[in-house]
Amino acid sequence: MTTVLVVDDEYLIVEVLTLALEDVGFMVTQASNGKKALDALHREGPSLVVCDYMMPLMNGMELAKEIRQHPEWSHIPIVLMSGGHAGLASQTPGLFDHILQKPFDVVHFLSVVNDLVGDPPVVGQHTDDASI
Repeated sequence: MTTVLVVDDEYLIVEVLTLALEDVGFMVTQASNGKKALDALHREGPSLVVCDYMMPLMNGMELAKEIRQHPEWSHIPIVLMSGGHAGLASQTPGLFDHILQKPFDVVHFLSVVNDLVGDPPVVGQHTDDASI
């Protein structure tokens, strides 16, 4: 099963994204900050990382740089979710595979995930249109 790592310090965003991803057949693991995300990368070996920009201990940019420096993780696509730092993040080409400006549409988010890692092996119900 394809695993997606969702990293955000806002619990409700993590839960909404987790439910949307699981609803269409992805397995999801969660982390509340970049340091915990690194632990999850070691344990879970996700196929995709979705992270917020502003988080305690390690922001999304620092997390992405750390992922890109490890040969075993450097191929993993990274999607950044940002409320106000999308412009700053886009100034570092190759760091993120996609940048979503908050708020964003969940259906569009799932489309981005499918573009990056393909359809999940188990397809469930699709999520109704909603924004986060």
